[in-house]
Amino acid sequence: MKILIPLLLAAACTLAQAQSVTLTGTIGSRAILIVNGGAPKTLAVGETFQGVKLVSLQGEQATVEADGKRVALRMDTPVSIGGGGGGSGGGTRIVLPVGSGGHFMAQGAINGRTVNFMLDTGATTIAMSAADAQRIGLDFSKGQPVRMNTANGVAQGYRVRLASVRVGDVEIYDVEAIVSQQPMPYVLLGNSFINRFSMRRDADQMVLEKRF
Repeated sequence: MKILIPLLLAAACTLAQAQSVTLTGTIGSRAILIVNGGAPKTLAVGETFQGVKLVSLQGEQATVEADGKRVALRMDTPVSIGGGGGGSGGGTRIVLPVGSGGHFMAQGAINGRTVNFMLDTGATTIAMSAADAQRIGLDFSKGQPVRMNTANGVAQGYRVRLASVRVGDVEIYDVEAIVSQQPMPYVLLGNSFINRFSMRRDADQMVLEKRF
């Protein structure tokens, strides 16, 4: 049997009623899944765990089904399905399990377009690369030009306003962000988003509760 375990165990964003699933590896013809931030579970095609059914497995991709919805999983990419995953965005609570390296990751959306976030309490605002901004259709050239100090020196950036930012079933509106010309592997979920929530560390989870 070939055992494939990725170096990065990505964290899933879990909501009260959503099923959050991460494909973390394979063992032969079985997939290793993390459901709702719990312990890894090995499933064969056709088997179900906590309401999540493994429909197919090919290489480093799997298809799962929950609450009548099917989604494709790629290695290390958390996906929220069922329940709050297709809700109205009126949720109030986000739970982020910790991944390897101590980072908190989440799949979400900016202006309705899917992005991969990394929680960063040291970032003043949401921050993204120009490539990500272009991919989601954000015309950052109309934003306010700013100079940014980076590890590689001073870089050009643009301050913009995002119409909406969504993580799972929690959505907030009119959020400040910075678009950088520097490449970035993730969109940083900084304090312009975090400050809308109360935040606490609960064992291996980060819990964000929406402020009112």
